[in-house]
Amino acid sequence: MPIALLALAIGAFGIGTTEFVMMGVLPQAATDFGVSIPSAGYLITGYALGVVVGAPLLTAVAVRLPRKTMLLAMMALFTLGNLLFALSPNQQFGVLFRFVAGLPHGAFFGAGAVVASSLVKPGDRAKAVSMMFLGLTLANVVGVPLGTLLGQQVGWRATFGVVALIGVLALGAIAKLVPHQGRPAEASLRGELAAFRRPQVWLALAIVTVGMGGVFASLSYVTPMLTDVAGYSPHNVTLLLALAGVGMTIGNLLGGRLADRALMPSLYVALFALAAVLAIFTLTAHSKVGAAVTIFAVGVAGFMIGPMMQTRIMQKAGGTPSLVSAAVQSAFNIANSIGAYLGGLVIAGGLGLVAPNLVGAILSVLGLSIAAVSGTLDRRQPAPVAA
Repeated sequence: MPIALLALAIGAFGIGTTEFVMMGVLPQAATDFGVSIPSAGYLITGYALGVVVGAPLLTAVAVRLPRKTMLLAMMALFTLGNLLFALSPNQQFGVLFRFVAGLPHGAFFGAGAVVASSLVKPGDRAKAVSMMFLGLTLANVVGVPLGTLLGQQVGWRATFGVVALIGVLALGAIAKLVPHQGRPAEASLRGELAAFRRPQVWLALAIVTVGMGGVFASLSYVTPMLTDVAGYSPHNVTLLLALAGVGMTIGNLLGGRLADRALMPSLYVALFALAAVLAIFTLTAHSKVGAAVTIFAVGVAGFMIGPMMQTRIMQKAGGTPSLVSAAVQSAFNIANSIGAYLGGLVIAGGLGLVAPNLVGAILSVLGLSIAAVSGTLDRRQPAPVAA
């Protein structure tokens, strides 16, 4: 694999850390700002909103820039947003700067996926994309636990100061390792928007939104599930979340390799496996060993889907992949919101802490159904030629 993928993975590691570590240091930030935990939760919402808004907006604005220039610009904005957040005087500015830090998230991954796939031969494109996303999954294994520990021992501001330093490191790595590719041929906003006229693009986004919603329905409430149902102590939950991160890392790498061999059959298997594992989690959540094994399996099955869908949507976009590639990241965050909302709904309805797993299984089955429709269309019409 090209060394340039390391630079993309470093950027992905920083983005993954800043996205998820906020959950680990939320109590410290709430105390520092003098607000309640629910109010501090807007720091998480602000970032997610930045991702949803920034992915299509910044990609559209920078559509004619050379992709290396775009990567550098997005990482610079990411670094600035995190540095400003670490210096926030109050919660209001904190939410604003979290929004700023989230803006380049989708645009970076969108451009990065296109660059990663362009660096290798066609048969290795999904594998190359998964190598970039390896940084994102490793953030859950290394970045989030260490960032949480640093926030608990030194303060949450130190955590995001380190994240900003990772951004600086990523900037240097991209500048040094990613080759210049010139301006995208015939790039235009009109051409990028034209990709959204293709039904297969919308079906791909729907698979991500619904299918991945199943993962987030479960993982959003996994901490109370592990403590109140499985009987783990809060200290051990951190280790179990790291175990889930290991599963995500393995799933990401496995998904990239399977997608290069047989994308749609592999996607069917991944979505079916995810639905099955989440359904089983409703039973194994009552056992310490069973819960540990299953949360690892959720990470594997769920994150196999990421590189598959990133590759799939670039294929279906034809020669204009940048905007739809970034839109996948918006779809992931919408999936996060939908899954968390529906999971909370069934808990509030009195169905218990394991009920989100059943919701997740249903969403995964719906995602599989959409994938089946998309696969049927493949057999009826030729695919556009990918960039």
